[in-house]
Amino acid sequence: MSLLNYTYSHPSTFILLGIPGLEVAHVWISIPFCTMYTIAVLGNFIILFIVKMEPSLHVPMYYFLCMLTITDLVLSTSTVPKMLSNFWFNSREIDFSACLTQMYFIHSFFVMESGIFVAMAFDRYVAICYPLRHSTILTNPVVAKIGLALVLRGIMVVLPYPFLVRQRPYCRTNVIPHTYCEYIAVVKLACGDTRIGSYYGLFVVLCVRGLDMIFISVSYTQILRAIFSLPTKDARLKALGTCSSHLCAILSFYIPALFSSLTHRYGHNVPLHFHVLIANVYLLVPPMLNPIIYGVRTKQIQDRLLRLFTHKGI
Repeated sequence: MSLLNYTYSHPSTFILLGIPGLEVAHVWISIPFCTMYTIAVLGNFIILFIVKMEPSLHVPMYYFLCMLTITDLVLSTSTVPKMLSNFWFNSREIDFSACLTQMYFIHSFFVMESGIFVAMAFDRYVAICYPLRHSTILTNPVVAKIGLALVLRGIMVVLPYPFLVRQRPYCRTNVIPHTYCEYIAVVKLACGDTRIGSYYGLFVVLCVRGLDMIFISVSYTQILRAIFSLPTKDARLKALGTCSSHLCAILSFYIPALFSSLTHRYGHNVPLHFHVLIANVYLLVPPMLNPIIYGVRTKQIQDRLLRLFTHKGI
């Protein structure tokens, strides 16, 4: 009877296996993961504090940066604590509803972060191509509306995920070979025809991440054309410098995510532990690198941070 019930309903809990094949190394793997998470939390909170305390940073570019830091904090916090409890205390069980909640937060905030990079690219496009109109085009109400639109997009696009997962019966196993409740990893455990769930996941990747990358590419094509049309080398270098932080952040976000998606769908000969490690990299590395990138490459943040520590020293 228990088997029959299990066949036609979802399990009460899932078991997160961690990194399959590397279970004996979980404690050692947890060290860099915990370090990256600590840097991400501290770095992003510092960015938020500096932008809040420095009136000169109350402009669209830094408002979008604050949205990015909040998204990074949610992304990393929704996965790493449970992952570390698995590695350190062998706490592998996760309630079915908690698994769906974690999955929803991860994917919805990932969509939001992708949209924020598009908004930041648009901000740089206006700032460089139409500098005299920047303050009139990107007013505070417009920035607020863009932020609200990005949040709603993330909420609505990923909303079908938990429903698609919940409606399928699970008769194979409740063991997820992953460190967190990744959507495709959960879909693969379901019985029957799971093509709708798989196709919708592919649709989200192509229509959200793909279109975002196209918009960013178009924006930077126009930006580069405007930069190289500037009369002096100093002006060109200064304009490029204002975009360098954003470009580095984009590369650190999209390259691991794209590589993970391609290997997950087409890299059938790639070891499972490699899939899982890459999936963790694209959730851990960008939140860690973004505050470092903007802290190193943005003079206003550097100056405010230097004044903060100098004042503390005095």
